Amino acid sequence: MERHDRLLIGALAKATGTKVVTIRYYEQIGLLAPPVRTAGNYRAYDRTHLRRLGFIRRCRGLGFTLDQIRTMLDLAGRHGHDCAEVDRIALEHLDEVEAKIADLQRLAGELRRLSSQCQGGVIGECGIIEALSPDLQATRDDGRSLQGLPNA
Repeated sequence: MERHDRLLIGALAKATGTKVVTIRYYEQIGLLAPPVRTAGNYRAYDRTHLRRLGFIRRCRGLGFTLDQIRTMLDLAGRHGHDCAEVDRIALEHLDEVEAKIADLQRLAGELRRLSSQCQGGVIGECGIIEALSPDLQATRDDGRSLQGLPNA
C-alpha cells in the first residue's frame, strides 16, 4: 500500500465496522500492530491492518475469545507449521458453542412451557412472573425464614 493508500483510523473503522476506541484497544493489547504515523501524528493504517482487523472482527463475531484470537493470529504467521493448534482451538470453541446451543434450547423449552400456561389476566396473577420469581418460602443462609422481610 503506498503512502496515499493508507487509511486513517476513522476510515479503517468505517471499512471494518469497528469502533475507533476498539481499534485503539486492539493496538493497546497487541492484537493490532501500531501503525506508522503521519507528519501530523495521525495513525496511518495499511492493507495488513485492514486484513488483520477483518480477521479479528470475524473471530469476535463467531464468539472466539481475545486469547484464542491472539493465538490464531500468532499461528497464522507460521505458514509451514502444523495446524493442530488451530484445530484444537476451533474444536474447543465448537464445544462451547454446542453447550450454549443446548442451554438456549432448554431455555426456549422452558419459556414455551411458561407461555403456554399463561391464562391472560393481571400481572399479580401472572404465572410467568411467578415461575421466574424466587420462592418466598425460602430461608436465609442462617436458616431463618425470609417471610416478613421487606421487598427489595
